[in-house]
Amino acid sequence: MFTYFLAIIVLVCVAIAGVKLRRRRIRQRLLNSTLQAQDWAIVQEMVPMVGQLPDALQKRIQGKINLFLDQIDIYGRSGVVVDRRVELSIAAQACLLIVNSEAWYSTLRTILLYPSAFRSRQKNHDGFVVTEESQVRLGESWQHGPVVLSWPHAEQGGLNGLDGHNLVLHEFAHQLDALSGQTNAIPILAAGQRYEDWEKAIMAGYDAHVENVNHNRKTVLSDYAATNYVEFLAVSVEVFFEKPQRLLDEYPDVYEQISHLLGLNPLEWA
Repeated sequence: MFTYFLAIIVLVCVAIAGVKLRRRRIRQRLLNSTLQAQDWAIVQEMVPMVGQLPDALQKRIQGKINLFLDQIDIYGRSGVVVDRRVELSIAAQACLLIVNSEAWYSTLRTILLYPSAFRSRQKNHDGFVVTEESQVRLGESWQHGPVVLSWPHAEQGGLNGLDGHNLVLHEFAHQLDALSGQTNAIPILAAGQRYEDWEKAIMAGYDAHVENVNHNRKTVLSDYAATNYVEFLAVSVEVFFEKPQRLLDEYPDVYEQISHLLGLNPLEWA
């Protein structure tokens, strides 16, 4: 009897190992793949910033877009129609963040798109007292999914890469942050990056920004970045891609740490 159960356990283990191996092979095949010519043309039209990437990263982002769309389902709500242009726009913007790093949105399976800002119910806990409030939002990111977006704002963020605002980059910065197990502005850092350097840069940058906001001094970061450390990081990521020189000038340590984290330096792009 013991031999029988042992054999069953071995067979189950072999089957599980086989499934994992097959998944790894599929993943690697997708990462090594490129987009079809018409899809790549759509990506460059919907997210012109992708065309600024160095050639090697343009090749890499295509494979990541394929893997992203293989893993994640995108659904339209309240009349939003999800076609290939919509899928590629969202995927390309999300993959910009991780085009040159080992990070991956491993827990995300669903993205929901709305035709405009949407109402979100939030629960607040104060000891044994739980209150619920309704807030109007353009985007929302949950630690284990889904990501919820206003499609018009997500589309515009991809089309305009110079205004310092990008909803997809913002919400997926939260996804990247959450990979550590908590959304707390302390993501899993890159190899060789020190947590003490990261925390010092983010905390000092946030404190300086709050001071600027309190004194009505305009900076490259929006006032929303003064909400808390988490939003400060997400807004800084938007600006890192869209107004890199100003972020470097005003918050150099923040720029340096985000650049190290993502393995990117937009100032070097065409």
